[in-house]
Amino acid sequence: MKVWVDADACPGVIKEILFRVADRAKVEVTLVANHWMRIPPSPFINLKTVSSGFDVADDEIVKLLTAGDLVITADIPLASEVIDKGGVALNPRGELYTEQNIKSILNMRDFMDTMRASGVQTGGPAAIGASEKQAFGNQLDRYITKHHKP
Repeated sequence: MKVWVDADACPGVIKEILFRVADRAKVEVTLVANHWMRIPPSPFINLKTVSSGFDVADDEIVKLLTAGDLVITADIPLASEVIDKGGVALNPRGELYTEQNIKSILNMRDFMDTMRASGVQTGGPAAIGASEKQAFGNQLDRYITKHHKP
């Protein structure tokens, strides 16, 4: 089992949690981004840079992941592709995307896109707070404990 991170939009506090978990659980964490970013020296943490462009990092993650891998992303279409390929997707706020909920989440996303396109101001997501960080860490720990065999 590997952990893939849609790193361009992943909040720094979530990356820090992932870095600690990688070393503690000895699980491979690979950040995929379209630019270089600093990562701590660790045999379990990698950075894969891809060219800039629409969905280039997403496409790379889908190409590289195998069934049972975990992908950290807030990108709902990417989460849907991950699930279709047998992976599991977790957003930085601690919500696990599953076969049971991804279609309704995609429908809501599309509805909100339509609203924004028609001029409705929907605002963006709030900053990640302590409860979201805790929810993310708890979901991550549960998944790794259940699925990772070091």
